[in-house]
Amino acid sequence: MKGDLFSSDHMVQPAYAPGMTIQNTKSIKYAVNGDMFARQGAMIAYRGNLQFERKGQGVGGLLKRAVTGEGLPLMTVRGQGEAWFAHEAQSCFIVDIEPGDVFTVNGRNVLCFDASVSYEIKTVKGAGMSGGGLFNSVFTGQGRIGLICEGSPLVIPVSPQQPVFVDTDAIVGWTANLHTSLHRSQSIGSMIRGGSGEAVQLKLEGEGYVVVRPSEVTPQKAQQH
Repeated sequence: MKGDLFSSDHMVQPAYAPGMTIQNTKSIKYAVNGDMFARQGAMIAYRGNLQFERKGQGVGGLLKRAVTGEGLPLMTVRGQGEAWFAHEAQSCFIVDIEPGDVFTVNGRNVLCFDASVSYEIKTVKGAGMSGGGLFNSVFTGQGRIGLICEGSPLVIPVSPQQPVFVDTDAIVGWTANLHTSLHRSQSIGSMIRGGSGEAVQLKLEGEGYVVVRPSEVTPQKAQQH
């Protein structure tokens, strides 16, 4: 069989070490040797001796819901083999978490992560009951996280002298030492008259980085995620 489809650009190769790697811009390959975690329904192919189990508890048997962000259910992938993960052809990225790092991520952007990484579900400080980032996952420990994003994300530096304001439907995540609060950019009167449609943003202050995706979540898409 010949043709561009069967070129080295598309042909997968055996993994040489356990863990996740970028297969291409739209998928992540994970060489499993033990346990790892992924969002339910994200596995698109696998080979080897692997089992997929829906999680009912958090990491380490803690009595907490096994969800990330906005109720995203997780599954455990266990055994030896290779698995490929993707979600709606969104762009894939890998983040390395090192001891002392804290990375807060919106659940809709989590694809998979190492079992060595700890996560905790937290309410975004200052967000009240508004915005798409009400509940986020806070990752710590050491390991790798596979993220997805509609389009190419923007990584914006935040400094004490220059806070950053992000639409709550567009935020992907942010690093440690950033403080969050809601910022209203329109007056109540302006909102009643129609306004610009950008009434409330998440304000991030301190020193670090915020990751933003170049699209907003529509109500229909929010239900699908």
